[in-house]
Amino acid sequence: MQKKIITVFTLLLLLLMACSNPDTEQSGQNLTKKDIELDEVDAGHSYPLTGEAASAPVSNRMVGVMINNHPAARPQSGLSQADLVFEILAEGQTTRFLALFHSQTPEVVGPVRSARPYYFQLANSYNALYIYHGAANFIEDMLKAGAADHLNGAYYDDDGHLFKRESFRVAPHNSYLQFNSVAEVAAAQGYDIEASYEPLHFLAEDELDDIEGETVSEVELFYGQESVRYVYDVSSETYFRYNDQQQTVELSDQTPIQLNNVFIIETEHQIVDDAGRREVDLTSGGNAYLLQKGMIQKIQWENSDGRIVPIRNGEQVGLIPGQTWINVIPTDPGLSSVTEIE
Repeated sequence: MQKKIITVFTLLLLLLMACSNPDTEQSGQNLTKKDIELDEVDAGHSYPLTGEAASAPVSNRMVGVMINNHPAARPQSGLSQADLVFEILAEGQTTRFLALFHSQTPEVVGPVRSARPYYFQLANSYNALYIYHGAANFIEDMLKAGAADHLNGAYYDDDGHLFKRESFRVAPHNSYLQFNSVAEVAAAQGYDIEASYEPLHFLAEDELDDIEGETVSEVELFYGQESVRYVYDVSSETYFRYNDQQQTVELSDQTPIQLNNVFIIETEHQIVDDAGRREVDLTSGGNAYLLQKGMIQKIQWENSDGRIVPIRNGEQVGLIPGQTWINVIPTDPGLSSVTEIE
């Protein structure tokens, strides 16, 4: 699902340039979306997590939000506009999401849940502002000590500006981030709201038809008893996501989550306390699957300067421009639990 952001200024400028030249007057009157997109590409600006064209230099800081994935929290809000989403186990057999927003700004994101170290470490490694709602005392102490730039919804609970408690769900599944207030509140806390980023490695247009792997139309994996399923849609060349047979969509309008890359990595998980909290190894690398354009490849993953990237024969594998979901699963049972359906 390719998304292009075109400013009114850019569009007017293109129209005026075309109309001012008699030789191009006709083409100016028939200016197409393709013409505008080519102009954007020529400008050389793109979003680092999606590889998609931007109409101007990108300077806003990434925002990472802890999103609830308990069955009582589905469907969520904002996930369809996240550039990159990590799905990792919290306690028990239910996952939570760290959704990184950069190229798009949803109005509402949530429900938002509490912090965990491996999530805020990921957010920090991507230089994203980390947003969550609540934390155990020792985790909050780590964040206050500088582990990551952060905003804790517990301090803004239902203020109606940064967070709002919705009545159609019950706590703790009803805390929603009012995204448009993030920059203002973050700046007031002294955090940088602008940043520059190195882009991830993306495939060029002439490489998109040369993706390696085996043809697979559907892949299913399990977090305990909960299944996650990705189904390839040939018409859009994207993956639809299902959680326990229910399609992952937007709460407000049922917009489906459509992904260009699905990256499934296995790594060590350890339960570290009586509450069932985990430590998750996101540094050592290991085995992985990459789903792209209806193909699956068995490759490796590495932590490259804090970012989780696909590797084959020691080289980074290019991503398809667009949105990516990274599923982190325990090595036991690991990739052997992933079922491929042709």
